[in-house]
Amino acid sequence: MFVRDDGVAMERRIFYGMCVAVGVAVVASMLWWPWRVTTGLLLGGLLSLLNHHWLRSSIMAALSPGRGVPQLGVTRFVLRYFVVTAAIIAAYMLDLVSLVATLVGLCSFVVAALLEAFMQVFFIIVHREGH
Repeated sequence: MFVRDDGVAMERRIFYGMCVAVGVAVVASMLWWPWRVTTGLLLGGLLSLLNHHWLRSSIMAALSPGRGVPQLGVTRFVLRYFVVTAAIIAAYMLDLVSLVATLVGLCSFVVAALLEAFMQVFFIIVHREGH
């Protein structure tokens, strides 16, 4: 079911977990916190999703067999840090976001990875062989 050696399925679950974490955080912040916290969580979460996509595509380009040195993939790997940093600095300088909330939004991968780990442990315990 959930526990399998399918890396694509796990990556998909982590991506969806990131989306859910960002969505829940943004909705909760709209109810209880100032708008800068909400925009910070939203910006950080969207940058986290974009960063995850860029990282995945950069690694795929770097590890693809039969190609020489993938200059574009390596460049995108490094360029993503500058894009994320520039977006955060610009939003903060324009006083659109809370910096702490933006950094929390960037941590959506951590939430999704922990959720995936707990799910894996749970299903391993529940579906142990011999029980």
